[in-house]
Amino acid sequence: MTEPHYRPDPDSLLASLKAEEEKSRKGSLKIFFGMCAGVGKTYTMLETAQAEKRKGFDIIIGYIETHKRSETEELTKPFEIIPRKELAYKSVILKEMDIDAIIARKPYIAIVDELAHTNVPGSRHDKRMQDILELLDNGINVYTTLNVQHLESRSELVSQITGITVRETVPDEIFEKADEVELIDLTPAELLQRLAEGKVYSADKTLQATSNFFKISNITALRELALRIVADRVDKQLHDIVQDKQIKGPWKTGQHVLVAIGWGPFSGRLLRWAKMLSYSMGATIQAVFVEPAGKLPRSSEDQLNRNISLAKKLGIKFSIISNLDRVKGILNFAQKENITHIIVGKPRTGKLISLLNPGNLVNRLIRESGNIDVFILGADKNVRDKVKERIPIPSFTSRLSDYAISVIFVMFISLILYPLRDVIGYQTVSLVLLFLVSILALFFGIGPILVAASLSAIVWDYFFIPPQFTFHISKPLDVMMLTMFFIIALLNGILTARTRRQEKKIRVREERTQALYQLTKDLNSVSGYEDAKKTAESYIRKYFNLSCHIFLKGAGQLDFTENLTVNDRSIAEWVFKNSQKAGKNTDTLPSSRYTFYPLAGTSGSMGVLVTEHQKIFTFGEEQFWENSLSQISAKFEREFYRDAARKSYVVNESEKLYKTLFNSISHELRIPVTTIMAASENLLSDKFDEETRTKLYGEISTASVRLNRLIDNLLNMSRLETGRISPKPDWCDVNDLVNSVQDSLRDELKPFNLSVVIPSEMPLVYLDFGLMEHVIHNLLLNATQHAPEGSQIRLKFFYDNGLLNIQVMDRGKGFEESELPSVFNKFYRGKDAASGGTGLGLSIVRGFVEAHGGTVRAENRENGGARISVRIPCKASFIPERM
Repeated sequence: MTEPHYRPDPDSLLASLKAEEEKSRKGSLKIFFGMCAGVGKTYTMLETAQAEKRKGFDIIIGYIETHKRSETEELTKPFEIIPRKELAYKSVILKEMDIDAIIARKPYIAIVDELAHTNVPGSRHDKRMQDILELLDNGINVYTTLNVQHLESRSELVSQITGITVRETVPDEIFEKADEVELIDLTPAELLQRLAEGKVYSADKTLQATSNFFKISNITALRELALRIVADRVDKQLHDIVQDKQIKGPWKTGQHVLVAIGWGPFSGRLLRWAKMLSYSMGATIQAVFVEPAGKLPRSSEDQLNRNISLAKKLGIKFSIISNLDRVKGILNFAQKENITHIIVGKPRTGKLISLLNPGNLVNRLIRESGNIDVFILGADKNVRDKVKERIPIPSFTSRLSDYAISVIFVMFISLILYPLRDVIGYQTVSLVLLFLVSILALFFGIGPILVAASLSAIVWDYFFIPPQFTFHISKPLDVMMLTMFFIIALLNGILTARTRRQEKKIRVREERTQALYQLTKDLNSVSGYEDAKKTAESYIRKYFNLSCHIFLKGAGQLDFTENLTVNDRSIAEWVFKNSQKAGKNTDTLPSSRYTFYPLAGTSGSMGVLVTEHQKIFTFGEEQFWENSLSQISAKFEREFYRDAARKSYVVNESEKLYKTLFNSISHELRIPVTTIMAASENLLSDKFDEETRTKLYGEISTASVRLNRLIDNLLNMSRLETGRISPKPDWCDVNDLVNSVQDSLRDELKPFNLSVVIPSEMPLVYLDFGLMEHVIHNLLLNATQHAPEGSQIRLKFFYDNGLLNIQVMDRGKGFEESELPSVFNKFYRGKDAASGGTGLGLSIVRGFVEAHGGTVRAENRENGGARISVRIPCKASFIPERM
């Protein structure tokens, strides 16, 4: 029995080919990876580079840290070292890698030590990893080094192991996408021996290092962590190879992890752990945050933004959803995204709170998750002590004036009701106060509503419930009524306020959606780069309160239309080239006063948007901003493609015109020129009698007329193509038009019976005499070429309802039905057309008629022959009597 044939998935194959193509344009990254400093990463990197240099590869050193180790410095001697760039920082001159010099040098391999290094403020990028990414984008291969503690997802775990906080980290995405990772491994005993020999630090630092970081327990734990990471990477590479090669096997596929985070600092640890788990599983990962009902305090909002930023660094796709029920929100999102595993944090609550809150998020997720696996991550005791989860309470963000207004309204209504207490009864007073609290909930937050509900209950008890002016209540029914009044007022107020806040959030989303729709509509309604720029700048000014300038690409570079400094122009060009944002509030050249955003399209960058603003966008605002930029970029890309299509059309039409002109030269031009040359040569020979000479003169005249007609047609078509036809109307008599055309076509019309029909009451018409003369001339000439000799050609004029009607009729073969749509096309000649002609006559007719705002139509006559009808809207002047 033969094995079944497994065909590769076309979509996967196409995606793989695109990834390979994209990868081939960039340089490759090799990381020399170790558990900590001193294992020999830099030394091994230089040895490897020397071996490659002996093979003939061009290798330079962009940045190296030898730490004054003689063995390491000796290995750098065979290489060209690019001088470092000097930067002034706090009155101190510091040196950093010169990216531009390396790019200009364009080596095959650049050695750049310490991937996780933070650059000096004022450098192009904040991090050296960004420098390396730019080198890779320019097709330069890079060798670099990295310790395990600098991986973003492992930094917190390393801090727990060693007790030392890691400040410089690298996103896991860079490590995962590295083309090659070489593990540099030493046993703890060998590393401690190197420390003792002074091969890692100087003698004065060695003792301090061994008593703090370089403990045998720390080194062993870090070594295990490094080995595990590399092993997971190898396993993932094997999985990818199996997928690419379509190898059959029991490989797990389709794992999708979702991590639910909040606005607390514990979410950072949750994200890192989820990233490690997804990497080990070979799964995709997303993060989700469910918006709370109330507005977050400023501190919580800042922490949430830090969590979002961390998710981006870890390469985790992030989403914010709205749902009053967090569990339903998470599960609905998980089902839509086909999630297989959900990761949440363990509740950090006391035992009493846990007992009072059996329906907490974790318990409900476990009960309602169905076939989705739920992972629960707990915090260490010291973390739990720092961050205690409380029972959710409303956020109080109202102004003091709101509280004051609520109190005033309650007191004012109470004063009005007090004299009426005996008439309406104190039970009715409670209903009025309850209604007041409900009304206040439409305008104020939870805090003022809580104050209003409490004050209403107190006032009702003290002033209205018997006995008055005491808080004593004699009737149990009144006690129950007071209790129910307070609970109903408070719940009604809270629910109304919550609904109002939710409605505000929905309104914000709706406004942003409407704004994006309006932007798309406005951009689609304009054409041309300048109108699109004005529309985009107006939109950004209206919805983001930002002034901006848009610079579009010209001949391969930006076309600057505004005054920018040389430094700002260089930043804009860098953004255009690399399709990455830069400037203020970014990690690249943050010292600039402007922020530069690339207008990235599917085929590359269309330009750069430059804006000056101090505000840092929140996650929702940033999504709105990015969606707006995406729509603007798409518009400019469409304009670019439209220009390209127009140019392509012009090129095609030019090619077609070239071919037609070539054929015209070979036929239409050569025949009359040959006739003229032959006749002239015969006349010069002086061998012929007067009759023959007269005949030769006639041939020269006929050939000249034919040549002149061809040149006129070509010139007229050129004027039409370039849009230079602009009618100059004046009052015309159609009789004069007919007489002029008859004179020019006297010889061509001799074999035919021309019948001209012009009504006696025909008015003067407001037309361009010259253009209309060409129209009638070409129509009659066309009729003479298709009608049999001796037949009648009819030219008819009449004016009706503001339209001048012209008809030319003949008794030729007429048109084939398939030809009718093409009769007025350029260079079109009928299937049975005689030799000669360029097919421009009727095309010129249509062009001149349309220049007047009219129409032209071709059709067959009932008893044979063709009719061409022209209708032109024009003014008329009726005269009572013709002279």
